[in-house]
Amino acid sequence: SHGNKEVFSCRGILLAVQWFWERGHKDITVFVPSWRKEQPRPDVLITDQYILRDLEKKKILVFTPSRRVGGKRVVCYDDRFIVKLAHESDGIVVSNDTYRDLQNERPEWKKFIEERLLMYSFVNDKY
Repeated sequence: SHGNKEVFSCRGILLAVQWFWERGHKDITVFVPSWRKEQPRPDVLITDQYILRDLEKKKILVFTPSRRVGGKRVVCYDDRFIVKLAHESDGIVVSNDTYRDLQNERPEWKKFIEERLLMYSFVNDKY
């Protein structure tokens, strides 16, 4: 949401990570589809991509799999990665997604998502 739905703002990811880091949370994992590493296209703008590589080197960011089949991009369902890791590590999910579909997938995820989902907003560069 940092890019106001006009661009994918990698700086927004960094601001969120810094917010939690400054409050003592060191076990932070960010999931981003691997196609976000590709050269941006005019219809899919990405700013400050170097931030993704920096966070990956620090083992904070993990790229979820994607591939091309017949010239089309096929991505995995990264919501499942997010909820599964947070549930297994007794963490929280920071997202504005409600994960309704995953709440119905596993009973233990429903309660977890209801109780451990932290929604957020940006005001300019304030997380």
